[in-house]
Amino acid sequence: MIAFLNASRKKLRLLMLPFAALMLAACDPAAVGSLATGGGVKIDANAPVPVALLIPRGGSQSDNLLAKNLENAARLAIRDLDGVKIDLRVYGTAGNAGTAANMAAQAVNDGAKIILGPVYGESANAAGVAVAAQGVNVLSFSNNPTIAGGNVFVLGQTFANTANRLVGYAKRSGKDRIVVLHASDVAGQLGRNAIQQAISANGATLAGTVDYALSQESVVAAVPRVKAAVDSTGANALFLTTSSASALPLFAQLLPEAGINSASSQYIGLTRWDIPKQTLDLPGVQGGWFAKPDPAATNAFNQKYSAAYGAAPHPLAGLAFDGIAAVGALAKSGKSTALTGASLTQGAGFRGATGIFRLRRDGTNERGLAVATIRNQSVVILEAAPRAFGGAGF
Repeated sequence: MIAFLNASRKKLRLLMLPFAALMLAACDPAAVGSLATGGGVKIDANAPVPVALLIPRGGSQSDNLLAKNLENAARLAIRDLDGVKIDLRVYGTAGNAGTAANMAAQAVNDGAKIILGPVYGESANAAGVAVAAQGVNVLSFSNNPTIAGGNVFVLGQTFANTANRLVGYAKRSGKDRIVVLHASDVAGQLGRNAIQQAISANGATLAGTVDYALSQESVVAAVPRVKAAVDSTGANALFLTTSSASALPLFAQLLPEAGINSASSQYIGLTRWDIPKQTLDLPGVQGGWFAKPDPAATNAFNQKYSAAYGAAPHPLAGLAFDGIAAVGALAKSGKSTALTGASLTQGAGFRGATGIFRLRRDGTNERGLAVATIRNQSVVILEAAPRAFGGAGF
């Protein structure tokens, strides 16, 4: 129940692993909010496209495992390209921002026309700054929106994307008066902001917010405050930012005990409630809603990866596959401007390891997500992930 007490002391970059990509708050203020519209170097449409892959090889044991999985996924994607040749150059960053900046600069000096990676937000920001003057775009594996903009894109699933998908579904389902329960750390505040923006964008009502510190005492003390917020506003939904590795197990016990249940006040989760699998056994999450990537596309990628490499892919491996898929789809056009910001942000998007996705002009992304619930300790899809942009789910 209180495993999150130890987890909270780890670096923030480890906090987001089950979600999709890894966040750090560090960013270049000059890059934030700028639009990626025209940057990007020209390519020779008749030659293989030089692509640099920056991975955390040379770091910790877990970083090295992630690095190998990212490289494997990138090479797997290259095999799928029809008529497009990719000259993949791999650089190890050791999970370090300074090394990432040096490797990015070296990659461009070596002829790279676009950079895929790094993973961690601080490293991705540093890489982007290092090659901004050369006009080279960076498709990072981070999900931290504070580093997006200019020549830096984030491929990781963002809070904003998830919140918008779930609030939109909640609004259509009549669960439109929402209390937000969030941690007071950086990730919790970013999650809260994303939910509030989604509530406004979808015409729902923010019924209240309740925060808590990363301690058992603070979590326990937050429960009666949630109860008061729900009762005083008539809220019919409770949106939690926490994950299974943090306070979710404790809230899943205490909230129902306080008389707040998902039948009357729909529980909604900003993180994956099916990771790890043991989360599905928590009585309090039964009936809760969360978002997940397209299950069919994800299963197909996992099977393809396992067949090629003899093991299941790391949860983040698909991001490297996505980066190659985007580069390949654009290079297939035969245009020298295939990797400019304007081309990368074309509205039709791309088909990747976990479904459709597209890059936004502000450097963030949109992904086609399914809405899921938990029934009898099993995941049930309530609304399928969209297969194209413009329909339900966007």
